[in-house]
Amino acid sequence: MESQELIQSMVTELRRGTLTLVVLSQCNKPQYGYSLLQSLEEKGVVIDASTLYPMLRRLDKQNILKSEWDTQETRPRKYYVLSDLGQTVYEGLIKEWKKLNNELKFLEEEI
Repeated sequence: MESQELIQSMVTELRRGTLTLVVLSQCNKPQYGYSLLQSLEEKGVVIDASTLYPMLRRLDKQNILKSEWDTQETRPRKYYVLSDLGQTVYEGLIKEWKKLNNELKFLEEEI
């Protein structure tokens, strides 16, 4: 495997966990898939729809997100919001993220 392929593989692995945290951070108010894509893109986070939608379904199935269809508009939309469990999970992940970020500060010195 070439170095560029290896780097890309590791970047994908690194992003996988952080994307879940980022998506949860945006679900404190009801969001539908496309609004999440736009919101994240505005913040500089690019996520493919083919990654986001399965993640939303998985988080919904795990009861981390609650979902509800809105059929009032011409196009029905499924909205997602953090459940009580999801809020607890999100807070725990943020705590771990801060701890990990603090532990890895030495990397900044090497850059």
